[in-house]
Amino acid sequence: MQNSKCKRAAAIARFSFAFCILNFALLGIRCARSPAADPNIITIAVRSGPTTFDPVQAADEISQRIGQLIFRPLLDWGDDLRVHPALAERFENPDPRTYVFHLHRGVKFHDGHELTSKDVVYTFAQFLDPNFISPMKGAYRQLAAVTAIDDYTVRFTLKEPFAAFPIQLVQPPVVPAGSAGAMRTHPVGTGPYRLVRHDSDDQVVLAAFDDYFEGRPRNAGLVVKVVPDDTMRGVELRKGSTDMVINDLPPDIVHQLQQSDQFVVDRAAGLDFSYLGFNMRDPVVGDTRVRHAIAYAIDRDAIVHYLRRDLARPAAGLVPEQAWAFEPEVRIFNRDPERAKRLLDEAGYRDPDGDGPLPRLRLVLKTSTNEETRLQSTVIQEHLRQVGIDLEIRSYEFATYFADIVRGNFQIFTLIWTGGALVDPDILRRVFHSQQIPPAGYNRGYYRNADLDRVIDLATTAIDEDERRRFYREAQKIIAEDAPYIPLWHRTNVIVAQRSLEGLHVGPMGNFTELRNVRRR
Repeated sequence: MQNSKCKRAAAIARFSFAFCILNFALLGIRCARSPAADPNIITIAVRSGPTTFDPVQAADEISQRIGQLIFRPLLDWGDDLRVHPALAERFENPDPRTYVFHLHRGVKFHDGHELTSKDVVYTFAQFLDPNFISPMKGAYRQLAAVTAIDDYTVRFTLKEPFAAFPIQLVQPPVVPAGSAGAMRTHPVGTGPYRLVRHDSDDQVVLAAFDDYFEGRPRNAGLVVKVVPDDTMRGVELRKGSTDMVINDLPPDIVHQLQQSDQFVVDRAAGLDFSYLGFNMRDPVVGDTRVRHAIAYAIDRDAIVHYLRRDLARPAAGLVPEQAWAFEPEVRIFNRDPERAKRLLDEAGYRDPDGDGPLPRLRLVLKTSTNEETRLQSTVIQEHLRQVGIDLEIRSYEFATYFADIVRGNFQIFTLIWTGGALVDPDILRRVFHSQQIPPAGYNRGYYRNADLDRVIDLATTAIDEDERRRFYREAQKIIAEDAPYIPLWHRTNVIVAQRSLEGLHVGPMGNFTELRNVRRR
């Protein structure tokens, strides 16, 4: 009986994707590329448009990705998952509470004025203002002061030792002194591209910045084209009206496109993390037994194999296995429907009618209108139905959906954490520490655990990397047991691009930063 149910769920997934591919095949007629004003302008199709250009307020994936093109941070990630110089030429750590950064000279903002320490001080001093609101503010609780030593040297003074402090300087990037709220609609950065035009819900047009301090981009500019429908993004590639898509195509469409000699497909093991999140204030899903039952009901292997076409791997937790502090020995929720039913019995949600149609309980999952996410939610809905949980799926346009998540207006939700945020285990503090509840941080489920807070606080102030690793590994075990998140998978990063392009690179984080090296042959 159990096998037949699993097969039925898998069949649903396969049928849904087959329907998607049929539509894609019917619509995806290859056409000649439309003539462009400049053939070396590269078009990238994305699922949704940015909610803001202000990098200090950007909390959604596409706003952060576009911010990588317009702005630059003091430090940035390399493919080795270590921080490397960006606007900062180098930095020193003369004592556990002091960091001194030396800026590159001659770095220009898009309006022509030179970057100085005044801009760095302005950017980070905002986080010291108790009235300033930003989703990134929680990263700077240990910051006591930021001061300019001279025009090109900045000192950060901490309240206590914080070995992960350099990682906090990857995000946000530096904005011009005194820019206040102007960056939201009129961004002026030091990045490789400057904003030309933003047509809301349609496109973001960027031009190469000739005076970019690391060298002018190899292309003339980028058009970030908003194509909300999964199938239509594939059609745009087929037609040649889009040059590339990065991580924004369903796996079945990737599979179809890679059969054609029209496209180049580049892959890399990624960090992006898909999960279910819970509102811990809710009397039903606030019960650990219910969360564990949901986790044991979900067939993550089937999701990875059938829905993701193996363009993912099952996740153990928020920290990916590539990270230096990853802990493999945590509770893993492999599919076990009978165990899920026993846990529901223990929680007081007994089966009211045996094999009849009545559910044990009803829950609500909020998600975006993205078809790939909705399909995954539908498969999870079927998995939960098999253990007696009636899961209602409510889909919303992304801006509305994300605003609800930030406000804590949900019972269960599903999102994806993107790469760069997950490289250092300090992300555990930002997401799960009780002092990181919005607007201070990303603890959107209002999760509280005093033991976890204590361990994370010890990890935060530890200087020795081995000691930090020990505390962070303990933290991962606590989180896995409490299950405020149910881990689903880590993405395999995929670029699908026209063969006419060269300079393509997809690293573990799938960032847009490398787009400056892409050009048409």
